[in-house]
Amino acid sequence: MAERRPTLLHGCARAATAAEARFRVGYPNSTERASRVIGLDDQAVEILEAVADHPWRGARFLAYGAPSPSEDELQRDAVLRAFDGGETRLSDELEGADVAVMVATGDSGAEGASIIGRACFSRRIMTAGLVVRDGGSPDDAVNALRPFASVLVVSADELFIGDVLTALRA
Repeated sequence: MAERRPTLLHGCARAATAAEARFRVGYPNSTERASRVIGLDDQAVEILEAVADHPWRGARFLAYGAPSPSEDELQRDAVLRAFDGGETRLSDELEGADVAVMVATGDSGAEGASIIGRACFSRRIMTAGLVVRDGGSPDDAVNALRPFASVLVVSADELFIGDVLTALRA
């Protein structure tokens, strides 16, 4: 039996032959994504306000406001605030969305992560969770994001957020 070795980061690039390379698409994907990027706490919103100025394709940047009253814990809605100051509902924002990216910096984002995560899960919308530790320990936010996020990144600084959004075609 052949020895199995782990795939290294550059393994796929090295495995491609010249014949395979001619079938690669040499320009960006023309399909826009309807991305919702939601800051779960005040510090996350500040980080996103700086990132939102970049030229994104179909991304909408929002701030988590408050949960809407509901007797059904699994189908809760929430109020979101657009960066221009307007208010909207989570359920309206998720209509037609392809991906939801939640950004948190501390434990105060746990409630929003849970509500948004459940709403996306029930609609089969891919979710990503980006947590900036910034010296703290955002354990509640990480634990709330973990069951719902296809991608969960925890980092000490916010420099990675733009790169992740670019990789998700936001």
